[in-house]
Order: sequence, then C-alpha cells, then structure tokens
Amino acid sequence: MNMLFEIAQTFVATCRDVSPVLALIVGFQIILLRQPIPHLRQVVVGFGYVLIGLTLFLVGLEKALFPLGKIMAQQLSAPEFVFGSEMAPAHPEWQAYTWVYVFAAFIGFSTTIAEPALIAVAYKANQVSAGTISQWGLRLVVAFGVAIGIALGTFRIVTGTPLFLYIAAGYLIVVVQTIFARKTIIPLAYDSGGVTTSTVTVPIVAALGLGLSATIPGRNPALDGFGLIAFASLFPIITVMGYAQIVELWATIRLKFQKER
Repeated sequence: MNMLFEIAQTFVATCRDVSPVLALIVGFQIILLRQPIPHLRQVVVGFGYVLIGLTLFLVGLEKALFPLGKIMAQQLSAPEFVFGSEMAPAHPEWQAYTWVYVFAAFIGFSTTIAEPALIAVAYKANQVSAGTISQWGLRLVVAFGVAIGIALGTFRIVTGTPLFLYIAAGYLIVVVQTIFARKTIIPLAYDSGGVTTSTVTVPIVAALGLGLSATIPGRNPALDGFGLIAFASLFPIITVMGYAQIVELWATIRLKFQKER
C-alpha cells in the first residue's frame, strides 16, 4: 500500500510538472494558430504514456538508482575495502582508489549508452546525415567521453583539487578543437555534451559523487560532492570532435598514400 501511495503521489506531481508544457502547446495550437490539434486521439494516448513512464521512472530513481550509486561509492571507498582496515589514513594516496576510477568510468559509459536523450539525438543525426553518422558510433564516442570525464571527476574528489582547473583546461581544449574542426560536426558535438546529462546519467552520477565525498577523509559533500555532471557534459564534446578530426586526418593520409602509390 505504501508503494501504491508513493506512485500516486509521484503521478500527481508529474502531472503538475508537465501541465505547463501541455498548456503551452495547446494554447499556441488553438489560440495563436487557430487550428485543431491533429491526431488528437494519438496525442492524448501518447501523453498518457509519457505521464505513466515518467512516474514509474521517477519512482525507480528514488527506490533503486539513487541508493545504488550511493551504496557502490561508499563500498568502493570504504577503508575496509581500500586499506584493509577500519581506519583510513588522514591523507590517503590517490592511487589507493583505483577501483573507484574504474567503476566511475564504467558507470559513466553504461549510463550514457542507455540515455534516451542521446539515443534520440543519434537517431536524428543518422537520419539527417543520410546514414553517414552511425547511431552506435556516435553513442559509443559520447559514452567514452563521459567515461573519461566521470573517472577524472572522481579523481578530483579523491585529491580535493579545485574544480575550475579541470573545467577551464577542458573548455580550452574545446575552443582549440572548435577552431580546427569541420563546421558540420561542431553543433552535433556540443549537443552531444548536453544530452548526456539527462534522466539516466544524472541521478547515478550525482549519487556517486555525494556518496564518494561523504566517505573520503577530509571531503565535504556540499563542496566536493557536486561537479561530476559538469565533467559528463564537457568531455563528450572533446571526444566527438576529436573522433571526427582523427577520422578526417586518417582519410587524408590514406588518400595521400594512395596517390603516391
């Protein structure tokens, strides 16, 4: 009964949160465009599916994904696992948390692969490019970027180094890449960085950062627990543009080699 009551509460909250979007669309269609809503029955049914799906997803986040990310972070950084004792050193070496970086990379990669927003962008990119941009290719490159970013973000939490140093250096790389990258890939690369921070990635990554900062000696969850999502947004831009530039360079080298032969 408690679970059903929580689902009902979440459903009501979801309807309240989505209602402005519905009101905006219906208002523009009827008041501004002065036209009936096309395929009204399909729209109503689809909107109902959206509400049910969002409700179940939010309940799943609260009951499973948030606790899972926090528990895994706490277990991987627990003194018993890292140091083999119940007490951690006052200033532990960053090398001791290798498994934390590995887990962070894998969790960043896997959650990004499952990200609905990225799947939608990859599908549209494949359509617009007439198949030139592979859906799985784009998803893998973006997921690889998130894996690097989350692993580096957990390294920042463990070491306690300032966040702005990583972000400034990362965006400096992005600016340089943007100057030399093909114009057709730049917008897609920037959008790929944005869609990674969506419904699947954000809850687990946020829970990972908060759980890790609560366990590492000398770290404050309010100061060090956040920031991982910034890494998840930044590094896919670098990997997507970098992949496109490497492919273009490799094609140029192959063409030059064929001409010389």
